[in-house]
Amino acid sequence: MQSTAPYRPPPTVARPEVQSLRSSKIREVANAAMDRKDVLPFWFGEPDEETPDEICDAAIAAIENKRTFYVQTLGDPGLRQEIADYLSRWHGPIGVDRIAVTSSGTHALMLALQALLNPGDRVVAVTPLWPNLVEMPKVLGAHVETVALEFSASGWMLDVQRLLEALRPGTRALLLNAPNNPTGWTISRETQEIILAHCRRLGIWIVSDDVYQRISFDAPCAPSFLDIATPEDRVISCNSFSKAWRMTGWRLGWIVVPAAMLGDVGKLIEYSSTCAPPFVQAAGQVALSRGEDAIARTVARLRQGRDHLAARLGAVPGVELAAPAGGAMYTFFRVEGVKDSLAFCKQLVAEAGLGLAPGVAFGPEGEGYLRWCYASSTSRLDEGVRRLASYLEHNPNTR
Repeated sequence: MQSTAPYRPPPTVARPEVQSLRSSKIREVANAAMDRKDVLPFWFGEPDEETPDEICDAAIAAIENKRTFYVQTLGDPGLRQEIADYLSRWHGPIGVDRIAVTSSGTHALMLALQALLNPGDRVVAVTPLWPNLVEMPKVLGAHVETVALEFSASGWMLDVQRLLEALRPGTRALLLNAPNNPTGWTISRETQEIILAHCRRLGIWIVSDDVYQRISFDAPCAPSFLDIATPEDRVISCNSFSKAWRMTGWRLGWIVVPAAMLGDVGKLIEYSSTCAPPFVQAAGQVALSRGEDAIARTVARLRQGRDHLAARLGAVPGVELAAPAGGAMYTFFRVEGVKDSLAFCKQLVAEAGLGLAPGVAFGPEGEGYLRWCYASSTSRLDEGVRRLASYLEHNPNTR
């Protein structure tokens, strides 16, 4: 007998792991004011300069030459070889058989985690950290525990012993980003060697987000696990063209894995993006082969911005910041009395026309802090500081 009960459709919602993901608090601030011309935006991690002409011209030429069809899943052979040559110059020999081209550094990180993680796996992340990297394992049903960097006037620091204690037997992977977004902290070679030896003993994978590797103020290239790891080590390096070559909107990156894993990474690329656009890959090839002058200019400008902003912010009453960081493009500081960084950043946008990223976006450890991207001209930085100082002066209850 047919039921006469009214049809009740099942819930039309995503699975619980997706529902529980944190939304981007940076976007929450920016989306409300991205169209406002009176707002000075320092919320995103990108420079206010455009991609170098030489790189753009390579993409235009590729389109004019009808390079608009599918290419190999692992990437154009010319670009893969260029990446291998580039990495080998900085880290010693790294073969093409370990390299895949990805559709952004974000894509590279997700591929690494998809290749490694099962539901219920335990992952350790060093925080504060770009929120995507903390949330990605949760998409896959993994559990993330954190070890926080420590703030001091002399700079952000890692308690290595605390990290080693967190990396206990049964841990599947360590997620580490250095130079770090948002603090600019840069890991030392000695610390890398300690961590690698510990992870070798316990069979823990190291997933290293190396996107800011060339945005280094103490050396031409920041320390990388690729410098000290063997090709067979459980080390994965993820990188991007976004920062060093000023290509944030191009969405192009790469991943370095043990050779035995590359075929499986290729499957994941096939089932997620098929391949990166060939004309974008052409631009990437020029960036690697002829982009060192552009990187040097970018780093020099960022060093100037870092030092300039630190001096100006340090003179604002109620502002506390660490010594200028060794890499990346951010100052991560706090303002006396700020407990809710998201609400404070929304107020800054609405009342001061100043766009900063709330520290809570980078995890609970970042609450009370603010991130300022200094990849900008000194005149824009000065105006931003003036707006912050004026807002604090007229809102004394903030401090």
